[in-house]
Amino acid sequence: MQAVEFKLKQASAVLGVSTKDLQNLVQLKVIRPARRDNFCWFDRRLLLEAKVAFYLKESLGSSSELLSLFTEALSSTLTAEDPRKRQYVSLRSRPARSEQPIEIRIPLGSLAREVEEQLPQALVQRDHPRGRRRVGWQAEMSRAFEDAAKQMGEISTGTIIEAVRARRRVRKALPEVTVVADRARKTA
Repeated sequence: MQAVEFKLKQASAVLGVSTKDLQNLVQLKVIRPARRDNFCWFDRRLLLEAKVAFYLKESLGSSSELLSLFTEALSSTLTAEDPRKRQYVSLRSRPARSEQPIEIRIPLGSLAREVEEQLPQALVQRDHPRGRRRVGWQAEMSRAFEDAAKQMGEISTGTIIEAVRARRRVRKALPEVTVVADRARKTA
């Protein structure tokens, strides 16, 4: 595997999340990218850590403090071994007043493969200097709005509002939590 490094905007394109969401993970110190010239640089290992953090956040709704502890523990296990070869990684968390730990299984291999498949997205998301708009952005945006208006045709405002509300309901949906019983040990 060749070494790759991306800036924040490119890394967010690879992960399929908004730049602001990834920036929030960095600011809350859930993930700790290398900083050079006032830019955050993300390598493959850090992209995988961020992918796991977003996976846990979406699945469990974890606080940033817990996400930080989980990704720190995960970071220590991500060594030179190819993470795509590992099927699962388990994280255990023991509450302060309890003897029994809670165990979370994360499909690390499939998440690593998702990151690898999305690496070409960084090439699509060009990196522009701060504060400068690219040439022709207004005409490009106008064309995009015109194309969208043509595709919408005779759609009512109510239909649009309902579609937006449906999308928001999907985004706010709570994760499914199930109980998986341990298999009974055979005695004989």
